[in-house]
Amino acid sequence: MNKRVEFPRLFLFRSTLRWLAVCSCLTVLVIGGCAPKPEPQLEPMFRPLETAEAQKVVRLLDIKAQGVTSWADLQPAVERSLAYVTRRPADGLALDKYGRKITWGQLESTLHLLLGLLPRLDAEPELLAQYFTLLRLEPQPLFTGYYEPYIHASPERTAAYPFPIYGKPADLKTVRLEQFHPRWKGEVLTYRIEGDEILPYFDREAIDSKKALQGRGLEVAWVQDLADIFFLQVQGSGRLIMPDGSEKHVLYAGKNGREYVSLGRVMKERGLLPQDGISMQSIRAYLDAHPEEERELLNTNPSYVFFRISDDGPYGSINQVLTPWASLATDRNTLPLGSAMLFTVPRPLPATPEQQAQSGKSYVEVPFGGFGLAQDTGGAIKEHRIDLFSGSGEQAEFIAGHLAAKGDVYLLIPKVEE
Repeated sequence: MNKRVEFPRLFLFRSTLRWLAVCSCLTVLVIGGCAPKPEPQLEPMFRPLETAEAQKVVRLLDIKAQGVTSWADLQPAVERSLAYVTRRPADGLALDKYGRKITWGQLESTLHLLLGLLPRLDAEPELLAQYFTLLRLEPQPLFTGYYEPYIHASPERTAAYPFPIYGKPADLKTVRLEQFHPRWKGEVLTYRIEGDEILPYFDREAIDSKKALQGRGLEVAWVQDLADIFFLQVQGSGRLIMPDGSEKHVLYAGKNGREYVSLGRVMKERGLLPQDGISMQSIRAYLDAHPEEERELLNTNPSYVFFRISDDGPYGSINQVLTPWASLATDRNTLPLGSAMLFTVPRPLPATPEQQAQSGKSYVEVPFGGFGLAQDTGGAIKEHRIDLFSGSGEQAEFIAGHLAAKGDVYLLIPKVEE
């Protein structure tokens, strides 16, 4: 049941919005007047490839490196995207950027055509270049990775499992600001109400160190290490291994709306990690070696994610189960949810002792070309950045922790629709 907001709260809420608008204008005036002119950048665009160029891209694809033996194995993943796209208005715009307009109907046609071609692509991969226009996103996007971590957990608090994973609190509220003014289109305000005040929701320090949510019955599970919760929040989902050996999926349920601050960047600026040696693994190794610093370091990222327990998953933003090596988290305004694409990117793999001695790095990069589906989003995934879902397990964790490279992505659109 919706709780009626009394007049003083509503008045304060509207006053807060007006204050935000004034601050926004002052920021433009102050910063815009003092900041130096930015360096000229390459014009962003979706550049259509000629057929010969598209054929070269297709020849780089290695479907087996995506963990499947045949293109036909990708049928369930394509059908999941289709289920999302068909719920959208066919004549509505899925993409309106860089002078390129694409409707949901065009994306639906792409997915239907792909389903028809999948049985033939093992023998004739060149059909992708024959039937589709490949729109190359320029400049190159940055590829990073995420995975589904395994975490030892307990349904109850014990001495061995003292740290709670919280479910979404009932007092966490959100409102879409565009209903108040068009300048805030796409902006969401996350807040809580305390007395007659509208306040930002509790940050990480308030939740984990000051116990702001303790005693509300929000705990969905308990874990051994505070850092387990932190890295689970970075990934957005995971698998809990219970004391009896059973497994449960723990899935994203919401967030506190605070700014995401990169812990790796903070540690680099403090000189705690080498400039060229920042990875999820190196961060975790430092925290394990310096437990007395763990809580303060984790609190430098005020963003906080809440979870729910499920028997299956993980789910992406299209409310469908993700597919390892094929599901991508994208900025929906740049690469629309449900869209299909080809991509090439250097993939990190563990280095042999000889390779590590020669390069000084724990990994080597090997060419990787695959087929992808925009099925997820992320708070840090903006504009030309793509997050590749690598699944679960040690290899998935290694790649997700080390992948940070520029690559190429090619949005697929049927030629008959052009």
